[in-house]
Amino acid sequence: QVQLVESGGGLVQAGGSLRLSCAGSGSMFSAYAMGWYRQAPGKQRDLVAGITDGAMTNYADSVKGRFTISRDNAKKMVYLQMNSLKPEDTAVYYCNTARVDKWFPIGSWGRGTQVTVSS
Repeated sequence: QVQLVESGGGLVQAGGSLRLSCAGSGSMFSAYAMGWYRQAPGKQRDLVAGITDGAMTNYADSVKGRFTISRDNAKKMVYLQMNSLKPEDTAVYYCNTARVDKWFPIGSWGRGTQVTVSS
């Protein structure tokens, strides 16, 4: 089973950028599709971006053109580059292994990393 630890969150002004990192473990890391999810207060946890084991990507409409997901299997890392941040991007961000068909998260949740965008 892959264990995941998120980092890189913080407080940023609207229009700024952050790069989130997700450190994985386990010999099967490269075989999994990976997703970044976020949960704002009082809202459900939703997919932000996903990347398959073959590096095909998928994005929520709200972040297309602003966020980029990538992975480095040799380092067992997944990244989320977030540009042109908006206050509505404020949330706790989590990474997880995922089923590609509907990007349903299939692993255990980590602690996440808080992203706060001020207006």
